[in-house]
Amino acid sequence: MRRISLAPRPDWREKAEAVGFRFHEMYGEAYWVDDAAYCFELEEIEDEIEAPSQELHDMCMDLVGDIVKNEQALHRLAIPREYHDVVRNSWERRDRHLYGRFDLAYDGNGPAKLLEYNADTPTSLFETAYFQYNWLIDQIALGALSPDTDQFNSVQEKLVDAFGQFSKDRIFHFAAISDSTEDYGTTAYLMDCAIQAGHRAQFLDVREIGIDAEGRYSDLQNRVIERCFKLYPWEFMLRETFAEQLIDNGQVFVEPAWKAVLSNKGLLPLLWQRYPGHPNLLPSFFADDADAAGLSDYVVKPLLSREGENVSLFRDGRELLAAPGDYGDEGYIVQAYAPLFESEAGHAVLGSWIVGDQACGIGIREDKSLITANLSRFVPHIISG
Repeated sequence: MRRISLAPRPDWREKAEAVGFRFHEMYGEAYWVDDAAYCFELEEIEDEIEAPSQELHDMCMDLVGDIVKNEQALHRLAIPREYHDVVRNSWERRDRHLYGRFDLAYDGNGPAKLLEYNADTPTSLFETAYFQYNWLIDQIALGALSPDTDQFNSVQEKLVDAFGQFSKDRIFHFAAISDSTEDYGTTAYLMDCAIQAGHRAQFLDVREIGIDAEGRYSDLQNRVIERCFKLYPWEFMLRETFAEQLIDNGQVFVEPAWKAVLSNKGLLPLLWQRYPGHPNLLPSFFADDADAAGLSDYVVKPLLSREGENVSLFRDGRELLAAPGDYGDEGYIVQAYAPLFESEAGHAVLGSWIVGDQACGIGIREDKSLITANLSRFVPHIISG
């Protein structure tokens, strides 16, 4: 693994705008990086990233069934008691799921280490599946990369295939907070993949979902919502005023309610309990576990944090870095520190995608900070050699 520099495409911003990638700049900063790439060897991808990602996903899926049957475990994950059955029934029905993204610490030396599983509302999807592939094709055409240069990236193909597994006998609604350019762009991309798979699709803002006279979710045309992809996290949904309708209508949503288990950072100590010493796991504990005191270099994370909020990094038991935020009331976990790939551009986290239960691609975000947050940048990758 190494970071290389290339000349940027002269018209990449115009190309981004033309395909709806309007969040290539966010918060007044560049988000997409067109003049660099992370370079891997094929064997490295297959042995150090793809195979471990597949194994990690299989381990997570094996664990879900035990967690949903365990009231104490669900309580540990801060899932509201009145909705334990919503999560449990979703798993027992085998409600179909779509995708997820592992965040991995990997610097080319030693096994990749799981930092967390974004299994409910992962973003950086469009830029992984579509725009970095277009970047690759353009750079080959420009002569900057050799014609045999490749990417670990079948994400879009797998998304279309995964959507094809859902029945097409109803409208597939897609919901997100439309004020968020990133969330809207990601959801619109997924809706396009569903249309490619043969679905009738309809977008609506998640705040426009209503309840009809029979207690069913409905859209602005008073149509019953029978299936709805939502880029809106389960930890929010389970605390909304419409949550009680989930008891009878929880099967409507994609990702399904059982993903509330996998997207929770409390999964990390539960994985460590099940698979202690696994080469792709980091020692992880709930904050009140006495074993957490045995770590000297570690990261403290809220169970439900996003964009690195309220994450703290400790070295030799002393706080080195802390990110502000609004999370933490639900509890914390403590995870052993793992070094990230480091260059002059910053620190890189590798996002490994699972679609339809298959490891199928990577996207890389880098940040000046050791805590990857909302000012991180997306850098494409290549396979060479």
